[in-house]
Amino acid sequence: MNPSSWKLYARSRALPGALAVLVATAAAAAWAARWLVSLPGAGPTDRLPVVTLGPLLAAAVIGTGLHTPSDELDRTAARAWWPRRLAHLLAATVLAGLLLALAVPGHAEEFGAPAAVRNTLGLVGVAAGGAALAGARLSWFPPACYLGAVGLAAPAEPGGAGAWWAWAMQPGPEGGAWTVAAAAFTAGAALYAWRGARRTAAGA
Repeated sequence: MNPSSWKLYARSRALPGALAVLVATAAAAAWAARWLVSLPGAGPTDRLPVVTLGPLLAAAVIGTGLHTPSDELDRTAARAWWPRRLAHLLAATVLAGLLLALAVPGHAEEFGAPAAVRNTLGLVGVAAGGAALAGARLSWFPPACYLGAVGLAAPAEPGGAGAWWAWAMQPGPEGGAWTVAAAAFTAGAALYAWRGARRTAAGA
């Protein structure tokens, strides 16, 4: 793609607006992280809402930006669109992960930057898979449902079997949680790159 084509691609998918929302999300996460640890008796573990809800909002923003405004043109284009879709998703994920990592510095062994990056990676993957299966406008729903469910059922102690099914609630260095998050992103990204966002009645 030449520069003008990339510019058109970005505008057609409202990427400037999505970028602004990601920056605002990171700023809000940074403020919330500092406020939570400033409360009496608080510690780094109290930043769990920041490293889960921040990545969830980022995944929702990225997922809804995966819509295809010109589905017919994309499917009949001379060049395959999957590299563009994959590049779009990777760039947005890297940016969101970096911004949220900067929002929660320190205490990497608990709920700091590694947990924020891991959850961004995994939840964006779930959202990308949702976009491919249900449409971009509903891509936020699967990660929100997952996070809501594990938020209620996750074990109090990290590790064990919970590291695999409640990976978003685990401290940063938990290896099993990283494995599941990476697998979720790989599967979701591959599905979206291959199929694109599902076309719905609303044009998503």
